[in-house]
Amino acid sequence: MLMLPVPIFDRLKVEMAGSHIEVNCNHPNIPNDSNNLAYKAAEKFRAKAKISDGIRINIEKNIPAEAGLGGGSGNAAGVLLSLNKLHNQVLSDSILQEISCSLGSDVPFFMQHQPAIAKGRGESIDPVGPLSILDGKSLLLVRPNFGISTPWAYKNLSHFPGAKNRPLGQATDLVLALNKGPLNEAYEKLYNSLELPVFNKFPLIKLIKEHALSHGAESALMCGSGSTVFAVCSNSSVAELLRESFKSNFGPLSMNQIITLPGKFNPF
Repeated sequence: MLMLPVPIFDRLKVEMAGSHIEVNCNHPNIPNDSNNLAYKAAEKFRAKAKISDGIRINIEKNIPAEAGLGGGSGNAAGVLLSLNKLHNQVLSDSILQEISCSLGSDVPFFMQHQPAIAKGRGESIDPVGPLSILDGKSLLLVRPNFGISTPWAYKNLSHFPGAKNRPLGQATDLVLALNKGPLNEAYEKLYNSLELPVFNKFPLIKLIKEHALSHGAESALMCGSGSTVFAVCSNSSVAELLRESFKSNFGPLSMNQIITLPGKFNPF
């Protein structure tokens, strides 16, 4: 799959303190024990680096949970990179990559900052460089006031074999189209197999996508396993009008942030 970094993020503060691992978060529903990927990342780092120092992790949560935006995975990667910096790069890149793969399929992507194709279970990351067709576009992220469990989405994908067993190489074809165009052919290649099980159980997400497409978006797709939908707009004015349309037609949503994609997708 093709994965892109966008400028919305949680904030982490990682420090060596105490004698055990401590996770604090400003969101009450985020676990502060070993059910948190950031906690697991700290555990695995301590084991690999053979250290017993205490670790304190403070998370300022801005990315909704179960939104398909990789918030937890990004936090885990951030903890690994921070701890390695605090310990003078005690672990090699290959060992950090090994740890990131053991934490979850999306974590390896967040160990770097470029648009990339993730292969296998997500452990193989191939940066793809600039995606010229997206230069100057605006991105609207819309999430309803509920999340979707990633394990649930993948489990139910088995009920849609046509979506699950699509040809290999689609992400590569999409990257080529996003670099060379034409625009309509590039957008036609956008596809998320997890939309089928999600739309079947959560029709509101399908309605959000359809509303975006009928109210100015050039293209729209569900992010990961949901529940966020992203809409690509020609400019920020169109994205602003679309956001207002969502507010008036759907009422309060958990998130409807306009993001202007950076020129040539330079790393953030």
